[in-house]
Amino acid sequence: MYKKHKVIALIPAYNEELKIGQVVARMPWEILDEVLVVDDGSTDATAAVARAGGAEVMSLGRVAGVGTALRCGLQHARSRGYDLAVILAGNNKDNPAEISRLLDPICEQQCDLVIGSRFLEGGGYGGDMPLYRRWATRVHPWLMSCFTGKELTETTNGFRALRLACLDDPRLNLNQRWLDGYGLEVYLLYKMLVCGYRHTEVPCTKIYPPKKIGNTKMRPIVGWWDILRPMFMLALGVKH
Repeated sequence: MYKKHKVIALIPAYNEELKIGQVVARMPWEILDEVLVVDDGSTDATAAVARAGGAEVMSLGRVAGVGTALRCGLQHARSRGYDLAVILAGNNKDNPAEISRLLDPICEQQCDLVIGSRFLEGGGYGGDMPLYRRWATRVHPWLMSCFTGKELTETTNGFRALRLACLDDPRLNLNQRWLDGYGLEVYLLYKMLVCGYRHTEVPCTKIYPPKKIGNTKMRPIVGWWDILRPMFMLALGVKH
């Protein structure tokens, strides 16, 4: 528990046996009520390594997509009565020691959604970050700002925290098949912004692991269309 709030950490993971152990070991267990790794159909020892480190594991049994993994994790969190969820990557790009930074603004009743931003003063990024990601991570926030009218520096970072009660809002419909991939996080951010939920950013660090052990699962064209599509579909009224 953290500041009288029940908190769960959700970690979607796919074939991360070389990194998930480090993620789990670095978690601030003293402030978390549960650490849940959602195994998205891994064919390696991701689930076993996560369990060995003390995390709970939900195995989807097939490659369903990161959006499905997050949806299942959030459903689990709500069914268990958690107040807050913090989401982070399973490939050790995020710094679990910064989780309290994301939780504080929500616990202090200042906002409902907090995004970690590598571009704010006090944040940063490094490691083997692909060149196309460096470009796209700056363009995407600009587009989201144009669509929502909110000033944003970071919109593609999955390191975030939210008040789970917000998901009771029928306007936030995560149970849509077109959101099974990376688009779910973008959809949720867009909808929370336009529906009037309070949002803020806090500085964080994002360190990409060496390319030889896998620095990203996102494919350049397909993956980026997946996170661009929600903004256009929602703005045009094609999806809701």
